[in-house]
Amino acid sequence: MKKIIVTGANGKMGQEVIRMISEQEDFELVGAVDVSNVGDDIHQLLGIDAPAVEISDDLALTLEKTDANVLVDFTNVTVVMDNVKVAMEKEIDVVVGATGITEVDLDRIKEMNQGATNKVIIAPNFAIGAILMMQFAKQAAKFMDHVEIIELHHDRKIDAPSGTAIKTAELIGENLSKDKNEIEQIEKISGARGGEHDNIHIHSVRLPGLVAHQEVIFGGLGQTLTIRHDSINRKSFMPGVELAIRKLEEIEGVVYGLDNVIDL
Repeated sequence: MKKIIVTGANGKMGQEVIRMISEQEDFELVGAVDVSNVGDDIHQLLGIDAPAVEISDDLALTLEKTDANVLVDFTNVTVVMDNVKVAMEKEIDVVVGATGITEVDLDRIKEMNQGATNKVIIAPNFAIGAILMMQFAKQAAKFMDHVEIIELHHDRKIDAPSGTAIKTAELIGENLSKDKNEIEQIEKISGARGGEHDNIHIHSVRLPGLVAHQEVIFGGLGQTLTIRHDSINRKSFMPGVELAIRKLEEIEGVVYGLDNVIDL
């Protein structure tokens, strides 16, 4: 039985994770951590017929009071590293979907995990379609070496560019020719050409009404190729979250990217 604590439990992603947990016979929610609605029963708030689980604002205390063996974190960059550290100290496995994880953060997590028994899966995107989009873009880069990324998210997302866009650029970069002759460009407005990662321009859009979307646009002689993925509902991420929780038993150490735990 996977006995799970969700941090960021009262956020939109956290709520979807809790709904998903309630639908699995071998998953049990034993703790919910958030800074809002503290003391309320998260199941009652979501209209789920399940034993009461009160929202707490103290992860360490929640771990002490429960027999959890998995932490699922959907908080944000300001608190996720502290949550991972607390979970590792308590020797429970972790699935991280919090936004804003950097290479430095990833290195720190790997350092904390050295000599430990914890398993950690960190994914910038849990939508299976998004994983395929990234892999298709990586393959396309073998044949078309001019590319830009446009990522679009809701206006409550605090980091830019998205982790998915950065991961996509890294994957494309593995196959992309670095020898490009580009003209010197003049930005009339600073930032008009977006940011750059691995010599790939990334453009971030933040608007209400969006959820999570990304286009990878390749340009070649007389042609373009656009690979696009759209998450129009947060339920799209739940099969990936469920898969990550189940795959914890099969991995060792820290794994970054859902593509590393599915058969592509």
